[in-house]
Amino acid sequence: MNQMERSSGVLLHITSLPSKFGIGDLGPEALNFVDLLCNLNQRYWGILPLNPTNPEEGNSPYKSDSAFAGNPLLISPELLVEDELISKNEIEKWTKEPINRVNYIQASETKTAIIKKAYENFNKFHTCLKDDFESFYEDNKGWLDDYALYATLRKKIKLPWHQWPAAIRDREEIGLVQKRESLKDQVDKEKFVQFVFYKQLRNLKKCCVRKRVEIFGDLPFYVAFDSADVWANQELFKLNRQKTPSYVAGVPPDYFSKTGQLWGSPIYDWHQLKKTGYEWWLDRIRQNLMLCHKLRFDHFRGFIAYWRVPAKAQTAKSGRWIRAPTATFFRAVQENFPKMPFVAEDLGAITPPVVNAKKQLGIPGIKVLLFGFNEPSTNPNFPGNLAANSVVYTGTHDNNTVKGWFTEEATAKERKMLFQYLSREVTKEEISFELIKMAEASKSNLCIIPLQDAVGLGSEARMNNPADRNGNWEWRITSNQLKDKKLQTFGLITQEFDRA
Repeated sequence: MNQMERSSGVLLHITSLPSKFGIGDLGPEALNFVDLLCNLNQRYWGILPLNPTNPEEGNSPYKSDSAFAGNPLLISPELLVEDELISKNEIEKWTKEPINRVNYIQASETKTAIIKKAYENFNKFHTCLKDDFESFYEDNKGWLDDYALYATLRKKIKLPWHQWPAAIRDREEIGLVQKRESLKDQVDKEKFVQFVFYKQLRNLKKCCVRKRVEIFGDLPFYVAFDSADVWANQELFKLNRQKTPSYVAGVPPDYFSKTGQLWGSPIYDWHQLKKTGYEWWLDRIRQNLMLCHKLRFDHFRGFIAYWRVPAKAQTAKSGRWIRAPTATFFRAVQENFPKMPFVAEDLGAITPPVVNAKKQLGIPGIKVLLFGFNEPSTNPNFPGNLAANSVVYTGTHDNNTVKGWFTEEATAKERKMLFQYLSREVTKEEISFELIKMAEASKSNLCIIPLQDAVGLGSEARMNNPADRNGNWEWRITSNQLKDKKLQTFGLITQEFDRA
């Protein structure tokens, strides 16, 4: 990764694409977006995790019930039609005019009904895909069997796994076999859903390869407690006798929250992971690299030390840093993935061990220009301080847009330093492209621009606010905005700064 060419990309989660089914998906609009990226001189498409989302977790792609499964909401009805799994007439009644916010409840109802019909047709008529399905199952049964059973039981029992009857909660073999047999059709349907998801994603990835666009994925550090991963691998997490977390994850007070962030995910038992040769982590990384070309390690510092909070704490302030077995873990990663197609999300209060680990691995870290305009002489995010082996963003999915930041959040000091760096004052209508130019002109090998900034949108287009659980992950781009002339200007800027 550190040897990659000077290049540029766009950050846009797949859910944010236009579509007629309430949420962006892997279908025609995703393929069209690859064409657009190619026309705009972009080499990378930055996305968020593609795992299933859950309304109980605010639909966050970082709080999934599986680290291996794909999100059924991203399945394209149009591509199901192309595979003759459903007719065009059968999906027509579910189409609606695209809107600029995801309605997750409505989208779930739509996709559930369409996938149900596609599965019925698959069983009745579609013998030509059966061999492909069997091949997919053989390649993925290591995680797919547990996930399909978990997903089926979760829908049937409607309680978190630790509240299930003891025989299946504790994964007694007789209990699991009985459930797999009695719920076979529902379990097989969950496997079919994953087969379709991965088939469509492979199609998108092939399209990217043809257009010389690489998918830049995102790997969350933690998994949700109520997940197939924890249920199937209880020994890999710090759980008590009641099968609930002894400690939970988070971060101390920071830029986003004065009391820290309490994520609620269970803490890994790194001693047990080490005894297994980190097999679960390596399988997880391998699975994600099937989905994308490059991978961002979210919360990279957690591999060096993680913030451990007592499970009963009300805020993250009472936590403490605990060291992880960094050296042996990264040695295993390097042995299994010698090309090291990774980026470290190293934002926040970064200690020397984190810096040293990144250097030893030779992977780039992340810089965010919105954090750059205070104390420029020491600030690693200041545009003049950026090194070649880094990935620069104007902002990430957790930030406001550039325009939103400038109009609502930037302090007087930050504005003054920004204007000094630009040698002039600029307006809110100019600010997005001024920071895009800064990012594209920087020494960083890779520059990633959120699509919201490339079309100059304000805070109404923010993807996620970590300090607020409501209304996140809903923003969508419209078809008209994808035709905005600003995007052509963005493409020319990419070319001007030798990133085409």
